[in-house]
Amino acid sequence: MTSDDTFVLQLVEEKGLVPADIIKLGREQLVSEGVNAADLDSKLIDLLVEKRYTKYDDITFMLAQEFNIPLISLRNLNIDDEVKTLVKEDIVRKYEVFPIAVNNGQLELAISDPMDMDSVDNLSHILKMPIDLRLAPPAEIKNAIDEHYGVNAYGDVLGDMNAENAESSDGISGLATGNEKGVSEEEAPIIRYVHKLITEAVKRRASDIHLEPLEKRFRIRYRIDGVLIEVENPPKRLQPSIISRLKLMANISIAEKRVPQDGRIQIVYNKKEIDLRVSSLPTVYGESIVMRILDKEGLRLGLPELGFFSDDQAVFERIVGMADGIFLVTGPTGSGKSTTLYSALNYLNHPDRKIITVEDPVEYQMTGVNQVQVRREVGMTFAAALRSMLRQAPNIIMIGEIRDLETAEIAINASLTGHMVFSTLHTNDAPSAVTRLVDIGVKPFLVSASLRAVLAQRLVRKTCTQCKTPYAPDPRILQAIGINEIAAAGMSFYHGEGCPKCNGIGFRGRMGIFEMFIVNEELQQMIYEGRTLVDIRTKARELGMRTMREDGVRKVGSGLTTPDEVLKVTMNEA
Repeated sequence: MTSDDTFVLQLVEEKGLVPADIIKLGREQLVSEGVNAADLDSKLIDLLVEKRYTKYDDITFMLAQEFNIPLISLRNLNIDDEVKTLVKEDIVRKYEVFPIAVNNGQLELAISDPMDMDSVDNLSHILKMPIDLRLAPPAEIKNAIDEHYGVNAYGDVLGDMNAENAESSDGISGLATGNEKGVSEEEAPIIRYVHKLITEAVKRRASDIHLEPLEKRFRIRYRIDGVLIEVENPPKRLQPSIISRLKLMANISIAEKRVPQDGRIQIVYNKKEIDLRVSSLPTVYGESIVMRILDKEGLRLGLPELGFFSDDQAVFERIVGMADGIFLVTGPTGSGKSTTLYSALNYLNHPDRKIITVEDPVEYQMTGVNQVQVRREVGMTFAAALRSMLRQAPNIIMIGEIRDLETAEIAINASLTGHMVFSTLHTNDAPSAVTRLVDIGVKPFLVSASLRAVLAQRLVRKTCTQCKTPYAPDPRILQAIGINEIAAAGMSFYHGEGCPKCNGIGFRGRMGIFEMFIVNEELQQMIYEGRTLVDIRTKARELGMRTMREDGVRKVGSGLTTPDEVLKVTMNEA
């Protein structure tokens, strides 16, 4: 909070939001930790929220009543470009306010600190118009600014030409900071900018960094928990320099701008090894760069962290531990297929097993696993690599993706000769993998003999544990995902209200929802006979297969995610 924190604490106690003895204990704890007296009340409010004795939203509601200022929610708010033109980004960030609309010559403005009237008076003077106040939690204001103005991730790095203001290392090694010897004055700010771009992405848990040349601007976006968030854009004139710097770091040709190229950047962040897979693609207005951030800590995710409940985890462990056969993971791009397979390999990676993978590209480098990179330009295709791999006597083989008949046939032959084969396919659900294999030319009897199971998956955002609170979802959403009124009456639903930990979004991290299709003797016979997908799916449902939507409903009922998230990723499910 930014208000007079002593006054806020007095109100919190008087209004009964937090018992006096809890406030006293919290104050004693902070004093024992050596917190500066000037910061004590502010830190105490943060501690009470962190320990979940109260919430910033409750404090804001209390202040709204005390000062008779209307409350407003800034979530999913649309504002006109005219308002953003009137109130510039430097003003909203300096005063930590958010403009909503202009009505009858008055600016409707959201603030979080009703006691800071000096700032309001200054704003009224700067903007030359009266201000109509609304109150909103500080996290919502920050998130609204980031959403509508872009995340100001870089401060004044581009405008500051003095090396003394450059960031040092931010816990990252493997990146230049612009302070090195031999770096010219022209290069230093670009190097510092790229350094800050990557460090901020890693800090914010982004999975991708997108640098997109448009006609009149150079757009930068992070993908965080599956959602693209635009950050502060650098000037268009710096586009060639930034792209050249990234290509240089990724060891790809700076001179070649006509064809796509791939490279890799390796860094260490807080003692964790992180790879950035860099892809450049020529577009009309310049080269588009996408950097996929590959955190090797993700390989060590346990199966519960992936989103498996204990019953599904037991089934998964039994299947991947089989001696032979094919296990497929299906889903669209970005649904977490590779992470699931790598976690399975990590679970199976013991000295008594030989594991070989063939990938395009090798996303994660695993200790104790023989990984083969596909290189089509020299004839090292999936099929060529697989043929050689079988002479290496592996126990477990992972194929990045089954894309054609030749790869599929070699994988099936390997599974029939005593190897366990893992791979991925692009299908909408698990039973569709059967028809997909048949469509690319595999004989049904080979599919029935080799296929052990198929796991279809999607990723949903996890409700933030820090600000999770009960709520009543839209009954239409519940009905759409298969929860009727009777079932809903016996369930508790949770969503995140938004807090500093989740940047006011209400979600933090992602988890999988799964559909496990296990091939038993009955289904083997149906596949062998060439039965339709509808027949196979119906039989699988009779045998107890849960759909992704049903698995999502289980996770909604456990408070791990929201009905809206499950509906969003299972829209095409019948």
